[in-house]
Amino acid sequence: MKWTPARFAVLAAAAFTVSLPLAAADTKATPSTSEQILIEQVRSALLKLPYYGVFDNLNFQVNGSAVTLSGDVTRPWLKTRAEQAVKEVKGVDSVTSTVNVLPLSPFDDRLRAVLVRTVYGQPAMTKYAHINPPIRIIVANGQVRLEGVVLNDGDRNIAFIQANSVPGVFHVENKLRLEKDVI
Repeated sequence: MKWTPARFAVLAAAAFTVSLPLAAADTKATPSTSEQILIEQVRSALLKLPYYGVFDNLNFQVNGSAVTLSGDVTRPWLKTRAEQAVKEVKGVDSVTSTVNVLPLSPFDDRLRAVLVRTVYGQPAMTKYAHINPPIRIIVANGQVRLEGVVLNDGDRNIAFIQANSVPGVFHVENKLRLEKDVI
């Protein structure tokens, strides 16, 4: 599978978890055209947030014209700005937020710096190290969660092994998804 800038753009966009209402048969409902446009506009608004980075993970759910935000951010004002950005999207009538602000911790900040160098510094993983990387590294009290999208199982395993190798990390939860599962 060849790595291209277009493929990276798809991965970066897919890194957002988007939930849709469930149909009666308990499968994902196909969004209407207007709902699909709203999903893309919300995703775009969130991707444009200044300082939304590798240590933040925002998810959203669209149900008609209502949007529910969830995830984790490192800065309280980023949560507020995300809520405002989604409220400004044409067609959004209401925004509910359950976004978690991660605890302020010099220990976690040091871990984040080492984790990003360790995960993205591994030669096989440098292809993911861009302005809006598809692998998110969430750290709270020494607990690490890897979120986002990778191209294959090998990359998923490498990220997990690299994160586990960082001294001071208590536990790593690997929630990375494969590109084929989200596209």
